[in-house]
Amino acid sequence: MIRILVVDQTHLLCNMLVDALTDEPDMHCVGSVTSLEEALALVPNCDVILVSARLPRNGALLLTRHIRDQHPTLRVLVLGLTETRQEILRYVEAGASGYVLGGDSVDDLLMRIRAAYNGAALISPTIAAVVISRLAQLAQRSNKYDVPPINPCAELTRREREVLALLEQGLSNLEIAERLVVETGTVKNHVHHILKKLNMTSRRDAAAYWAIAR
Repeated sequence: MIRILVVDQTHLLCNMLVDALTDEPDMHCVGSVTSLEEALALVPNCDVILVSARLPRNGALLLTRHIRDQHPTLRVLVLGLTETRQEILRYVEAGASGYVLGGDSVDDLLMRIRAAYNGAALISPTIAAVVISRLAQLAQRSNKYDVPPINPCAELTRREREVLALLEQGLSNLEIAERLVVETGTVKNHVHHILKKLNMTSRRDAAAYWAIAR
């Protein structure tokens, strides 16, 4: 049984994907979530992750890299891509096992899920050639020429990073204030600035994002 997690920022598309998987005898959807925080909680319970490329703040790319580094046996399929060489190569380098194009059918999706689960990758000859060419380039370069990782928290100050790290631990504003020996109002201001810089509305999502992006 292939255990599948669906990650998309909209409930509607999550539900549509779950419905497409329901009647497959060899597939079981362990959950459908709309945020990185929810996804991280369910990752250990699945075999294949379907993640939308439309997640904000490079969420799909960050989640793919996290899975590659922390759960290397899991497979990630990126949904909604266009067959653009640079875009697909970006996710392949991040650790994606495959992709589902915006124009693909449900049958294409199911076929790619099964292929990923079995350790295969279904990609077009054009993209395969690009991947091979890229691997050859990397083999000729030293590590200093590798593509640098995205740092979405680069705009945060040192103090904001400290506050975000404490948010990740689940501390309240009062607990953070006591830990940092500052006023509660100061912590609220820091949290406000953090959410603004990360373009988020939830402190929990910001904490989950920090857990992946730091």
